[in-house]
This record gives sequence, structure tokens and C-alpha cells, in this order.
Amino acid sequence: MINRPSSALRDFLKSEAGGGLLLMGAAALAMLLANLPGPAGHLHHAFVHAEVGPELKRSLGNMTVHLWVNDGLMAIFFLLVGLEIKRELVDGGLSTWERRRLPFIAAAAGMLVPALVYLAIAKGQSGLTNGWAIPAATDIAFAIGVVALLGPRVPASLKLMLTAIAIVDDMGAVAIIALVYTQGIDMSALAGASAMLLLMWGLNRLRVQALAPYLLIFAVLWYFTLLSGVHATVSGVLTAMFIPIKSTPGAPDAIDSPLHRLEHAVHPWSAYLIVPLFGFVNAGVVVDHAALALLLTPLPLGVALGLFLGKQIGIFGGIWLADRWRIAEKPAGASWAQVYGTALLCGIGFTMSLFIGALAFPVSPALVEQAKIGILAGSLLSAVTGYLVLRSAKSC
Repeated sequence: MINRPSSALRDFLKSEAGGGLLLMGAAALAMLLANLPGPAGHLHHAFVHAEVGPELKRSLGNMTVHLWVNDGLMAIFFLLVGLEIKRELVDGGLSTWERRRLPFIAAAAGMLVPALVYLAIAKGQSGLTNGWAIPAATDIAFAIGVVALLGPRVPASLKLMLTAIAIVDDMGAVAIIALVYTQGIDMSALAGASAMLLLMWGLNRLRVQALAPYLLIFAVLWYFTLLSGVHATVSGVLTAMFIPIKSTPGAPDAIDSPLHRLEHAVHPWSAYLIVPLFGFVNAGVVVDHAALALLLTPLPLGVALGLFLGKQIGIFGGIWLADRWRIAEKPAGASWAQVYGTALLCGIGFTMSLFIGALAFPVSPALVEQAKIGILAGSLLSAVTGYLVLRSAKSC
């Protein structure tokens, strides 16, 4: 008997559920520490901004905990995102156009409508337009974590739909980060990054199946990407596109597929360390009377309503129209109330929204903090209402 890892999808749902719960705890701890009275309240800020490395790029200065997490560890998270995208497109739930239709329609509408809601509220406000993409992303770990609390009340078909929508949503978020939030391109560093991609292409042509060469090149690619002006995390997705995959119909966990092996190896680190650490580093928002008053100002309000209203309108509306026009059917065995509850959970934008928020306002920490207030408010409202709807909804 050959020891085979468990199904990638089952592992994904299991690890994302546990990781989502851990992420919730890490975010809550960060907020608690940030709001402690006196000197204790500064401990979180001191930890996040502690210098723990050399200067890798002049504009960044010495590397801090915050920079290592957001620019370094998150590149590994995006490597995993890229692996999941490639697996689903080549060998999974998005491998045919018939399977892709519903999640692509839902995810596209779920990114467009929140952006429009944000722009409608922030319209005419100087310097806020660049934040349009903040409410466009879904946090799969957080959403699956909420679903895990509901147990068998959520049909398997809805869990698969939520996963597929989030994966397509991640594709859109990666494209936005690469195309919109890229500044001051260094052509020599970009040439170095291109050379690394050419090396990985060469490994593909030579049919190299060992993972070590790809991972070594990934490390160099990350450094060149950091220097180039393109956000360093994009290197993770680009590397994933070159990791060899063996098509395994009926056995999506084949042990001889390099992509599947790497995905299984990275998943636990991402779910139980990287994403919770990211939440801890970025969720330390001071919640006081001033912060609550800011919630009704254009930036936080636009983000919060983009996540809460825009996501549910876009995703539920996209699924309803696709089903009504017979483009694609809603998930089997799920009622419309359960579909609506799942659309609400897609308004949890936590990890990706925090990440994009920091990129949208790189020279304005005050605006980043305002965006965080909106992200936390919109995500919390989406999580609570989605949970309550799914808890009370009945299956078909």
C-alpha cells in the first residue's frame, strides 16, 4: 500500500476552517493588545515595528516584523493561492467551462459591485479613489472558519461554491495588485525577475519534477520582485504557475504530482502560522470614540458598505441571474436562503482587504488605519449576519 496524502480539497476545507478560527483569535488578540490602557497598549505597536533585519530596499528602510510578514511571508501565502488556482483550473472544480461559469460570474459581480459602492460613497473625496479595490476581496480562511461553526447546516455544495468563488476572487485580487498597485518600476530588477521566470520555464521544458530548484529560484525571484516596484508577493503566484502538475482524474491527491506535494506541504504553514500572524500584525486597531466617529466618514463607510452590501448584492445577484437565465445552476441541494447566507459570508474581506488597503495608501498611515476600521466593521457585520442566516436557513 502506498501512503497517499488526503484529498487536497478536504485538506483545504479542514485547514482553512481551523486556520480561520485561529485567524479570528489572532485578530481579536491584536485588537485587545492595541486597546490596553497605558504603556501596555503600545506593546503591539512596538512588536509590529521592531527592526529585525537589514535594508533590502532603500524606500523600505530596515526590515521590520511588519515588512517581513507583509512582503515576505505573504509571498508564501500567495504561492499557495497560485497553486490552488492552477490546480483548480487544470485538475479541479474549475477545469471545464461548464464548472467555471457560476463561480466566475459570481466572483466578477462580487468584485465589481463593492468597488462601485465604494466609489459612489468616496466620490469627490481627494485621495480616496485609490482604495476602490479594498472591499473587492473575500477572505476564504475567515469565511470557511464561520462555516465550520455551523457544521452540517451548510451543504457540501455550498462549501465548494464558496471555495470556488474565493479562488476566482483571489485571481482578480492578484491581477489588481500586479496591475494597479505597482509603482516606480526598476527595469534592471524587473529584468532579473524575468530571467528567473525564464529559468523556471526552462525547468518545465526539461521536465524537471524536483521541487528544490523551483523553490530556490522563487527565493531569488522574490528579491528581484521586491526591488522592481511590483509587489513582492506577486512572485509567489508567478512561481506557482511553473510548478509541474500531473493530471490525476479521480485521484486529486496523487503523490507523484509536484504541485500537489507542495500544496500539501505549504497548507498547514499558511493556515496555522502565516495568515494568523498577518492578522495579528495588521489588525491592531484602536477602537475608541474617535475611531467610531470615523466610521461614518467616506473611506471607512465606503469600505464597510462595499463589503457588506456590495458583496451580497453582487454575488447573490450574479448567482440568481445566472440560474434564471439558465447560464449556470445554483448549487444542488441548497436553498436560496442558504445561497444568500453564503453570499453574506463573502463580505468578510479581512486578510486580502487589509493587504490591499496597505497598498492603496502607502504614504498615508492615517488612511490605512481608517480603511482598517471599515474592513473590520464590514467583515464583522458580514460574518455575524451570514452566520445567523445560515443557522436559520433550511436546505431544499
